[in-house]
Amino acid sequence: MNLIWSFHWKQGKRIAILGIALLLFVGVLYAEAGSGNSFLPAAGKSLPSAIYSVKTDKKMVALTFDISWGEKTPGPVLDVLEKKGLKKATFFLSGPWTSTHPELAKRIKSMGFEIGSHGHMHKNFSEYSNEWIHNQVNLAAEAIYDVTGVKTKLIRTPNGDFNKRVLEKLHSMGYTAIQWDTDSLDWKNPGVDTIVNRVLTKAHPGDIILLHASDSCKQTDAALPQIIDGLRAKGYEFVTVSELISGVDVKSKTE
Repeated sequence: MNLIWSFHWKQGKRIAILGIALLLFVGVLYAEAGSGNSFLPAAGKSLPSAIYSVKTDKKMVALTFDISWGEKTPGPVLDVLEKKGLKKATFFLSGPWTSTHPELAKRIKSMGFEIGSHGHMHKNFSEYSNEWIHNQVNLAAEAIYDVTGVKTKLIRTPNGDFNKRVLEKLHSMGYTAIQWDTDSLDWKNPGVDTIVNRVLTKAHPGDIILLHASDSCKQTDAALPQIIDGLRAKGYEFVTVSELISGVDVKSKTE
């Protein structure tokens, strides 16, 4: 009888220990969720992701331009788009640039181009807290809205930097993170022919193409006419990012 009682007591002790361990584990998960570093999605929900391209058979691409600083390159880029009759593209503007170059920002809006956010300070979001990200995104949103009247819903983070936590934070603020499949490398100033050939050889249906209109990119406006003509010759239609991702399968990543 004593042996039976001892056996049940030991078994009960093991179960109790396992139960306590399980409760502690669940507690850690809830603590992580409360800190903004949750690594488990809510039941029935998928993790927010960054969009790189869409899966489609239609020959359409989205030209995207990041602008963080300067006034020498944006004007000529817009001149090329106007001359080529290209009416659809997406510009990601930083808050400070928009505030200091309101006429250029207004021109982008008046030409009918889509406007997204490129954040405020050009720093990697993943290296900062959720509170810092919240402040930076809101500062950029206010600056863009004050100048253009646009309430941004798309964002390209500075340097394209993000992780799961950043994506979750941006998603909670109503933003969709936009990356790219084809990098023109215009930011390296590798030569006009190199930029053109890179885009024309890598572009594909549903592609998001990365270009820049900041002053550090000195060859974009010279490469742009050949890029537009070359893509048109291949049968491509130009659309905004929002049009591209609307109602079609997207290529995305959560980290």
